[in-house]
Formats: sequence, C-alpha cells, structure tokens
Amino acid sequence: MNIQVSSLPKTPETSSKSAMVLQREAYLARLLSQSQALELQAVDAETAGWLRELRSYAANQASELALPTMRDEAWRFTDISSLLEFTFQPAVVGIQQGDECAKLRERQIERAILPEASDSRLVFVDGVYAPQYSSLADLPDGILVAPIAELPRNYRLRSQHYLGKQPGAAEVFTALNTTALTDVAVVWVAKNQAIECPIHLLFLSTATETPTIAQPRCLVVAEPGSAVTLVEEYGTVGEGVSLTNGVTEIWLEDNAQVNHSHIQRHAGQTFHIGKTSVSQGRDSRYVCNAVSLGAQLSRHHLNIFQIGEQTETVLNGLTLARGEQLADIHSSIAHTQPHGSSNQLHKCIVCDRAHTVFDGRISVPQTAQLTNAAQLNTNLLLSPKARVDTKPQLEIVADNVKCSHGATISQLEAEEIFYLQSRCLDAEHARNLLIYGFAAEIIDRIPVASVRGTLCSIVNQLRVQL
Repeated sequence: MNIQVSSLPKTPETSSKSAMVLQREAYLARLLSQSQALELQAVDAETAGWLRELRSYAANQASELALPTMRDEAWRFTDISSLLEFTFQPAVVGIQQGDECAKLRERQIERAILPEASDSRLVFVDGVYAPQYSSLADLPDGILVAPIAELPRNYRLRSQHYLGKQPGAAEVFTALNTTALTDVAVVWVAKNQAIECPIHLLFLSTATETPTIAQPRCLVVAEPGSAVTLVEEYGTVGEGVSLTNGVTEIWLEDNAQVNHSHIQRHAGQTFHIGKTSVSQGRDSRYVCNAVSLGAQLSRHHLNIFQIGEQTETVLNGLTLARGEQLADIHSSIAHTQPHGSSNQLHKCIVCDRAHTVFDGRISVPQTAQLTNAAQLNTNLLLSPKARVDTKPQLEIVADNVKCSHGATISQLEAEEIFYLQSRCLDAEHARNLLIYGFAAEIIDRIPVASVRGTLCSIVNQLRVQL
C-alpha cells in the first residue's frame, strides 16, 4: 500500500517568518565571523592561549543560538529589528582615526573626568585600552587596575578562573562579546584591601558614517574582606550609528563590598546592549546604581547570583527616555542560600513617544530560607504617547521568607501641582520640582558627588524641554 503525504502549502505569513529566521541567522553568522577574525591585543603567549580557547568555546556556543525576536518571552516588549537594518563593522581601529576624531575624543574625555577619580581612571576606546587617556597614578598596594596584558603573570593566570565563568555566559549577546574578546579591563582588589577614591572605567565608542560595533569587556574581582567603589560609564564620540555590546563580570568573595555605578550616556543613534553579571560570596554586599540616559535602543541585563549565606544586594535604577528611545532593563536576583537579602528600586521617567521596559525577577528556592527581598518599579509618564511595560516577578519555593514586589505607573498629580502653586510656585516650576524630586531619590544614592551633580544637570535640562 502506497501512502502519499502532502505538506500544507506555505502561506505568505509562514514564508515571511522563514525569511526573517534566515535573515537573522545570516546576520548573526556575519557578526560571529567578524568577531573571530579580531586579533588579541598585546598579551603574552600563555595568556593568549587560554583566551583563544575561551573565544573558540563562546563562538561554538553562539553558532548554535539565534538572535532574539519578540516571540521570545524575555524579549517580547523589545524589538531589535531596527538593529538589523545596519551592517556593522568592527570598530577596533577607532583609536587610530583622524585628527578631528581625536579632538572630539579628547573633549569627550575631559568632560567625563571625575575629580574624585582623576588618578584612578581606565579608558577604553572601541574596546581597546587607551593609555594616553588613562590615569592610574598612586593606586594603593593591593589594588590593580589595568588591561589584562599589563597584569602581573600570577594575576593573568588567576583571571582565567573568573573570566567567562559567570552563569548566563551562553546568552547570545554575551557569547558574541566573548567571541570578540580582544582586551579586558581588570579591577582586582586584594584581600582585606580598601580604596577610598572611586575607580572610573570609561568605555567610549566611535560613531562615524560607517556603522561600527564595539564589544568591551570588564572583569572585577573583590577578594575576601575588600571594598571598592566603581563608576562604569559608557559614551559615544562623534555622530553616527554604532552598536556597543558590553559585558561586565563582578566577583565578590566572602565579606567583600562593591558599590557599582553603571552610567549609560550614549548618543542618540547608538544601540547599547549591556550585561552585568555578579556572584556574591558569604557576607558580601553589592550595591548597583544603574542609570540609563542615551541610545535609541538600550538593554541592560543585570544578573545577581547570591552563592553564599547572609549576602546583601541593593539595586537602584533610573531611566530617562525621550524622543523615540526604547530603554529596557532586565534584572534577575537568584537567592540560593539562607539569610540573603535584596532590595530593588527602579524608576523610569518617560517623555514624548519613548518606551521603557522593566522586567525583574527574584527567585527563592527551597534552600534559601529566611530570605528578605523587596522589588519596586515606579514610572512617571510625561506624555500621552509615552509607553511603559513593567513585569516584576517573584518565584518563591521556600516557605519561611519575607518578600514583596510591585509596580506603579502614574502622571504628575494635579493636586500636587496645585499644592505647590499655593506655596507661591508657578505651574511650570511646580511641575519641574516634582520631576526632579522623583529622580532625586535614586540620584542621591550614588556615592560620587560629581556624578550626582552631572545627573542633576541632565534632569534639569530634561525639565526645561518639557
């Protein structure tokens, strides 16, 4: 008996989906090919060996992955189709560009210099260490801030036990970054050492007429009993389309403390994909102040893994979105041991036709008894066409915990404006004061005064434009 099976005819919709899948596969394959062709910066043969192995392993992982679509749950509010409209070229040669670009870069760096970190600044341009713009004088003993090639040999060898070892390394953009790894900004704080002044990590991307991609990498290791304050800042030199795909790995060993400010201030035509992955040992404390201001499309993954008991995590966040910006914040806090605590507050100010996304997840398995976790996302809409998607989540299996989560979306209250008017303020100043007060709760938590001042000025400029 012969049985004939005929397939269903393809509809225009299924054909279009197949074409989209093929397009994304080809796009990712081209990015991977470009990344694999990049040469390592000047490192010794021993370090180059294990870095190449790491890159090769990541390339194999990425080749089996796909660029996300809005059908993926983690990306259902964020459409990256606009990213696929551009053919990006590696930007590793950006530091050798012409005089005009160099002048723009110098002015940008001058504006970005933090007085508190004038002698503890590490600058990378297009993912490549720029010694002429960095300043690392008089760092205390036991504090190493350098590109990986300039670390002492024993630290270069120890780095291979940390670099690329965080959970989530197989996510597509993270694997792509590892495949393109040519240089690494390293901050290493030795056991029981503390540095009073903040360490400033400045990553600049060069935007020209040709769309470029830069994939900076950062590794932070805080040994037992150490303490450090970091300011990690991203910006753009020039005008044009560029993509920054950055990854930062932070390891806190037992009783270590890291206060980390992550500032994204890219130009308007920039795409920014960022990943911050943190592992915390016993009795450690991690504080993150994440501020997103620029880029036409930005997404920051913040993944926290509490792998020791009695760990503390504090996440503060502020997003300012204007024009037609899309700003996406994804966070995940994994409590895996007893007596852990976490407190997250993320605020969004959304103007014009901008769109913000908050997706936060806190997981508490059976092993994480006596966890205390709180999560809150508050959003201020300043335009009838602005959009907010918020999704706070708690996943609790343990039965002896104290956890809460919530989200609010609101406009400026007429009663509050009226109250301030009754105190001799006109409507415009009353409105501006309320917006500033909304943002100031997060800004005031940043430990570096000059950063607070800059952010206050940006909020003030935002108010004037409303």
